[in-house]
Amino acid sequence: MPRPKQRTPALRERVLRVAVETLAADGISGFTTRKVAAGADTSTNAVYELFGDKAGLIRAVFFEGFRELRQRFDELATTDDPRADLLAVLQAIRRFVAENPVLAEVMFSQPFAAFDPGPADLEAGNAVRRVVVARVRRALEAGLLAGNETDIAHVLLALVQGLAAQEAAGWLGTSRASIDRRWTLALNATLDGLHPNAGGTTVTPRPRHATR
Repeated sequence: MPRPKQRTPALRERVLRVAVETLAADGISGFTTRKVAAGADTSTNAVYELFGDKAGLIRAVFFEGFRELRQRFDELATTDDPRADLLAVLQAIRRFVAENPVLAEVMFSQPFAAFDPGPADLEAGNAVRRVVVARVRRALEAGLLAGNETDIAHVLLALVQGLAAQEAAGWLGTSRASIDRRWTLALNATLDGLHPNAGGTTVTPRPRHATR
């Protein structure tokens, strides 16, 4: 009699949870399929049956990270202050990276040779960008920013990822007050510089909608 298939939704969820936990505890170099299987109280064959191979497991972790980040976005309130709402999204990314540094590395840096994200995989990151674009658009429509919404979203995401990496590495300061102050300085200086009247002159806006 053939062995029953082990790919059940409950097992898949448990393996994925353990994979995220293993990544956080042991880092990129310590992440192995065997270790994940042992932590999930199953076999490596069962993991491969569920995810195909190690790359498939990493891909699932990659998508789980973006799912968790998007869930944080969904919990944010929308207020009558578009700038504050945009800053709230950026700070949500900061907190996520601070709390999940290795997971964020998988999402934004692709450190595993076994997993090279293709266009379909990268759509998960584009979904995050679209959330930021929507917040930028509200600020543009309110006259608080000038420029192309996609350009601004890319710049803000790059800024946040850079600051988050510096914070994680301990390069942004030695006290919470100094780190928070530098985050506030960077974000406010960037948004102030994108204001239509930045520097006392009128900025000529580019079209709001453009290609990536």
